[in-house]
Amino acid sequence: VVVHDGRFYFNYRYRLYSLDAKTGKPSAGWGNDSGWVDLREGLDRPVAGLSVSASTPGAVYKDLLIVGTSVPEALPSAPGDIRAFDLKTGAMRWTFHTIPHPGEFGYETWPPDAWKVAGGTNAWSGVTIDQQRGMVFFATGSASFDFYGANRVGDNLFANSIVALDANTGKRIWHYQLVHHPIWDYDIPCAPILVDITVNGRKIAAVAQPTKQGFVYVFDRK
Repeated sequence: VVVHDGRFYFNYRYRLYSLDAKTGKPSAGWGNDSGWVDLREGLDRPVAGLSVSASTPGAVYKDLLIVGTSVPEALPSAPGDIRAFDLKTGAMRWTFHTIPHPGEFGYETWPPDAWKVAGGTNAWSGVTIDQQRGMVFFATGSASFDFYGANRVGDNLFANSIVALDANTGKRIWHYQLVHHPIWDYDIPCAPILVDITVNGRKIAAVAQPTKQGFVYVFDRK
Protein backbone atom coordinates (compact mmCIF):
# COMPACT_ATOMS: atom_id res chain seq x y z
CA VAL A 1 0.00 0.00 0.00
CA VAL A 2 1.15 3.54 -0.84
CA VAL A 3 -0.07 6.35 1.44
CA HIS A 4 0.06 9.88 0.08
CA ASP A 5 -1.79 13.12 0.81
CA GLY A 6 -4.74 11.56 2.60
CA ARG A 7 -5.21 8.62 0.23
CA PHE A 8 -4.37 4.93 0.12
CA TYR A 9 -3.25 3.47 -3.20
CA PHE A 10 -3.19 -0.28 -3.69
CA ASN A 11 -3.93 -2.89 -6.31
CA TYR A 12 -6.00 -6.03 -6.48
CA ARG A 13 -5.67 -8.13 -9.63
CA TYR A 14 -6.09 -5.72 -12.58
CA ARG A 15 -7.47 -2.85 -10.51
CA LEU A 16 -5.41 0.02 -9.08
CA TYR A 17 -7.44 1.67 -6.31
CA SER A 18 -7.43 5.04 -4.57
CA LEU A 19 -9.24 5.23 -1.22
CA ASP A 20 -9.88 8.11 1.15
CA ALA A 21 -7.60 7.44 4.14
CA LYS A 22 -10.15 8.74 6.67
CA THR A 23 -13.27 6.99 5.42
CA GLY A 24 -11.98 4.03 3.42
CA LYS A 25 -14.30 4.97 0.58
CA PRO A 26 -13.18 5.15 -3.06
CA SER A 27 -11.71 8.54 -3.98
CA ALA A 28 -14.39 10.50 -5.78
CA GLY A 29 -13.60 11.19 -9.43
CA TRP A 30 -10.43 9.08 -9.44
CA GLY A 31 -9.79 6.81 -12.38
CA ASN A 32 -13.08 5.58 -13.82
CA ASP A 33 -14.99 7.70 -11.25
CA SER A 34 -15.44 4.58 -9.09
CA GLY A 35 -12.03 5.04 -7.48
CA TRP A 36 -10.00 2.59 -9.55
CA VAL A 37 -8.01 2.28 -12.76
CA ASP A 38 -8.06 -0.77 -15.04
CA LEU A 39 -4.41 -1.81 -15.51
CA ARG A 40 -5.34 -3.77 -18.64
CA GLU A 41 -6.16 -0.56 -20.48
CA GLY A 42 -3.60 1.51 -22.37
CA LEU A 43 -1.45 -1.46 -23.44
CA ASP A 44 -2.38 -1.35 -27.15
CA ARG A 45 -4.02 -4.76 -26.87
CA PRO A 46 -7.67 -5.84 -26.60
CA VAL A 47 -8.57 -5.76 -22.90
CA ALA A 48 -10.62 -8.95 -23.01
CA GLY A 49 -8.53 -11.91 -21.87
CA LEU A 50 -5.50 -9.89 -20.77
CA SER A 51 -3.93 -10.96 -17.46
CA VAL A 52 -2.40 -7.94 -15.73
CA SER A 53 -1.84 -7.48 -12.02
CA ALA A 54 0.80 -6.02 -9.73
CA SER A 55 2.75 -7.57 -6.88
CA THR A 56 4.01 -4.18 -5.65
CA PRO A 57 2.05 -0.96 -5.05
CA GLY A 58 4.26 1.38 -7.08
CA ALA A 59 6.21 4.43 -5.92
CA VAL A 60 5.41 8.13 -5.65
CA TYR A 61 7.33 10.87 -7.44
CA LYS A 62 5.91 14.38 -7.10
CA ASP A 63 2.27 14.00 -8.20
CA LEU A 64 2.81 10.67 -9.96
CA LEU A 65 2.30 7.06 -8.92
CA ILE A 66 4.73 5.01 -11.02
CA VAL A 67 3.93 1.30 -11.30
CA GLY A 68 5.14 -1.91 -12.86
CA THR A 69 3.00 -4.99 -13.39
CA SER A 70 2.93 -8.76 -13.24
CA VAL A 71 2.01 -10.47 -16.52
CA PRO A 72 2.31 -14.07 -17.78
CA GLU A 73 5.60 -15.29 -19.19
CA ALA A 74 3.75 -17.67 -21.48
CA LEU A 75 1.75 -16.59 -24.51
CA PRO A 76 -0.65 -14.92 -24.84
CA SER A 77 0.71 -12.23 -22.55
CA ALA A 78 0.43 -8.50 -22.01
CA PRO A 79 3.53 -6.31 -22.33
CA GLY A 80 5.12 -5.08 -19.11
CA ASP A 81 4.87 -1.33 -19.76
CA ILE A 82 5.93 1.02 -16.96
CA ARG A 83 3.25 3.64 -16.36
CA ALA A 84 2.80 6.81 -14.35
CA PHE A 85 -0.64 7.77 -13.07
CA ASP A 86 -1.76 11.16 -11.79
CA LEU A 87 -2.21 10.87 -8.02
CA LYS A 88 -5.16 13.25 -8.01
CA THR A 89 -7.12 12.01 -11.02
CA GLY A 90 -5.86 8.55 -11.96
CA ALA A 91 -5.13 9.70 -15.51
CA MET A 92 -2.16 8.02 -17.18
CA ARG A 93 0.55 10.66 -17.61
CA TRP A 94 3.25 8.64 -19.37
CA THR A 95 4.11 5.13 -20.55
CA PHE A 96 7.43 3.44 -21.23
CA HIS A 97 7.07 0.54 -23.66
CA THR A 98 9.28 -2.31 -22.46
CA ILE A 99 8.67 -3.94 -25.85
CA PRO A 100 9.54 -1.01 -28.13
CA HIS A 101 7.07 0.30 -30.68
CA PRO A 102 8.11 1.36 -34.20
CA GLY A 103 10.55 4.27 -34.07
CA GLU A 104 11.47 3.67 -30.44
CA PHE A 105 14.92 2.67 -29.16
CA GLY A 106 15.35 -1.10 -29.30
CA TYR A 107 12.60 -1.82 -31.84
CA GLU A 108 15.11 -3.52 -34.14
CA THR A 109 16.01 -6.04 -31.40
CA TRP A 110 12.68 -7.81 -32.02
CA PRO A 111 11.03 -9.18 -35.16
CA PRO A 112 8.86 -6.59 -36.94
CA ASP A 113 5.56 -5.95 -35.17
CA ALA A 114 6.54 -8.06 -32.15
CA TRP A 115 5.11 -5.29 -29.97
CA LYS A 116 1.64 -6.37 -31.12
CA VAL A 117 1.92 -9.96 -29.83
CA ALA A 118 4.97 -10.40 -27.57
CA GLY A 119 4.61 -10.09 -23.82
CA GLY A 120 6.47 -10.11 -20.54
CA THR A 121 9.51 -7.83 -20.03
CA ASN A 122 7.76 -6.54 -16.93
CA ALA A 123 8.98 -4.98 -13.67
CA TRP A 124 7.10 -7.37 -11.39
CA SER A 125 9.48 -6.66 -8.50
CA GLY A 126 8.64 -2.95 -8.41
CA VAL A 127 10.28 0.36 -9.22
CA THR A 128 12.81 2.47 -7.32
CA ILE A 129 12.79 6.28 -7.31
CA ASP A 130 15.75 8.63 -6.89
CA GLN A 131 13.80 11.66 -5.72
CA GLN A 132 16.77 14.04 -5.84
CA ARG A 133 17.72 13.22 -9.43
CA GLY A 134 14.20 12.66 -10.72
CA MET A 135 14.99 9.15 -11.94
CA VAL A 136 13.08 5.89 -11.82
CA PHE A 137 14.94 2.57 -11.94
CA PHE A 138 13.43 -0.84 -12.61
CA ALA A 139 14.50 -4.36 -13.52
CA THR A 140 12.57 -6.54 -15.94
CA GLY A 141 11.64 -10.16 -16.31
CA SER A 142 11.94 -12.38 -19.36
CA ALA A 143 10.08 -12.01 -22.61
CA SER A 144 7.22 -14.39 -23.28
CA PHE A 145 7.56 -17.28 -23.77
CA ASP A 146 10.38 -17.33 -21.24
CA PHE A 147 11.84 -20.74 -22.24
CA TYR A 148 11.33 -20.46 -26.00
CA GLY A 149 12.69 -17.74 -28.26
CA ALA A 150 12.41 -18.91 -31.88
CA ASN A 151 9.50 -16.53 -32.51
CA ARG A 152 11.33 -13.52 -31.06
CA VAL A 153 14.75 -13.54 -32.74
CA GLY A 154 17.07 -10.78 -31.47
CA ASP A 155 18.28 -9.35 -28.17
CA ASN A 156 14.70 -8.51 -27.11
CA LEU A 157 15.16 -5.19 -25.33
CA PHE A 158 14.14 -4.42 -22.66
CA ALA A 159 13.80 -7.96 -21.31
CA ASN A 160 16.14 -8.94 -18.45
CA SER A 161 17.42 -5.38 -18.20
CA ILE A 162 18.11 -2.60 -15.72
CA VAL A 163 16.51 0.58 -17.04
CA ALA A 164 16.71 4.19 -15.85
CA LEU A 165 14.02 6.68 -16.89
CA ASP A 166 13.33 10.35 -16.39
CA ALA A 167 10.61 10.17 -13.73
CA ASN A 168 8.92 13.30 -15.08
CA THR A 169 8.50 12.08 -18.66
CA GLY A 170 9.19 8.34 -18.80
CA LYS A 171 11.99 8.88 -21.32
CA ARG A 172 14.89 6.39 -21.28
CA ILE A 173 18.14 7.68 -19.80
CA TRP A 174 20.14 4.44 -19.95
CA HIS A 175 19.76 0.70 -19.83
CA TYR A 176 21.89 -2.41 -19.35
CA GLN A 177 20.67 -5.79 -20.55
CA LEU A 178 21.94 -8.63 -18.36
CA VAL A 179 20.84 -11.48 -20.64
CA HIS A 180 20.45 -11.04 -24.39
CA HIS A 181 17.59 -13.03 -25.97
CA PRO A 182 16.65 -14.71 -22.68
CA ILE A 183 15.50 -18.35 -22.78
CA TRP A 184 16.52 -19.47 -19.26
CA ASP A 185 14.05 -17.46 -17.16
CA TYR A 186 16.89 -15.39 -15.69
CA ASP A 187 14.47 -12.62 -14.83
CA ILE A 188 15.70 -10.18 -12.19
CA PRO A 189 14.23 -11.09 -8.79
CA CYS A 190 14.07 -7.75 -6.96
CA ALA A 191 13.85 -4.03 -7.50
CA PRO A 192 17.08 -2.00 -7.90
CA ILE A 193 18.62 -0.68 -4.67
CA LEU A 194 20.01 2.84 -4.31
CA VAL A 195 23.39 2.89 -2.55
CA ASP A 196 26.23 5.34 -2.00
CA ILE A 197 29.67 3.80 -2.41
CA THR A 198 33.30 4.90 -2.43
CA VAL A 199 35.65 3.56 -5.12
CA ASN A 200 39.33 4.57 -5.01
CA GLY A 201 38.43 7.50 -2.80
CA ARG A 202 35.65 8.73 -5.10
CA LYS A 203 32.09 8.83 -3.81
CA ILE A 204 29.52 7.49 -6.25
CA ALA A 205 25.74 7.57 -6.12
CA ALA A 206 25.08 4.05 -7.38
CA VAL A 207 22.29 1.59 -8.02
CA ALA A 208 22.84 -2.08 -7.13
CA GLN A 209 21.04 -5.05 -8.64
CA PRO A 210 21.15 -8.64 -7.31
CA THR A 211 20.35 -11.31 -9.91
CA LYS A 212 19.46 -14.98 -10.33
CA GLN A 213 22.89 -15.44 -11.91
CA GLY A 214 24.59 -15.12 -8.51
CA PHE A 215 26.09 -11.73 -9.38
CA VAL A 216 25.36 -8.29 -7.96
CA TYR A 217 25.74 -5.57 -10.57
CA VAL A 218 26.52 -1.98 -9.51
CA PHE A 219 26.02 1.03 -11.80
CA ASP A 220 26.56 4.75 -11.59
CA ARG A 221 23.03 6.16 -11.38
CA LYS A 222 23.74 8.89 -13.90
